[in-house]
Amino acid sequence: MTEATVTAFVGDSLTENGDWQKLLPGQNVINFGVGGNTTHDLMDRLDEVVAAGPSTVVVEIGTNDFGWRFPVEEVVENIQAILAQLREKLPDAKIVMQSILPRQPEYAHIVRTVNEQLERYVPTVPCSYVDVWPALADENGGLKPEFTVDGLHLTEAGYEAWFAVLRPVLAV
Repeated sequence: MTEATVTAFVGDSLTENGDWQKLLPGQNVINFGVGGNTTHDLMDRLDEVVAAGPSTVVVEIGTNDFGWRFPVEEVVENIQAILAQLREKLPDAKIVMQSILPRQPEYAHIVRTVNEQLERYVPTVPCSYVDVWPALADENGGLKPEFTVDGLHLTEAGYEAWFAVLRPVLAV
């Protein structure tokens, strides 16, 4: 695989469980999603992503931090550091930061707070920001029931709704 043809999906179990290759047929896709990963975990393994030489890096991370009760400021700072490191080490890559996906409604406020801060930050990297929240969230800020079986992980329909929002930014 050459640098010009690799799309790397980076994140936690939400990324890991996505069949990105099926959603991007004919493209070279590497899935760097790891179940249970927090922003700290992702920072520790960024060199693996960089070594793959992707031309596009699609980032989804942060939801597990809330399960560990990390403060909002820490989550934001860690994601900012991840994006800054990716930009520094992959200066020509297209970097796409996605909003943290909705999960159980009791997390809605803190997830929205982090997403708002990320949306303001990403132009400074620079990278793209994709807000997937509106496509997946119900009126209470949780995942729409048709997109999840446990309030956190996605069904195939959830991945399709997510990818419908992501597709235009990837220009596929």
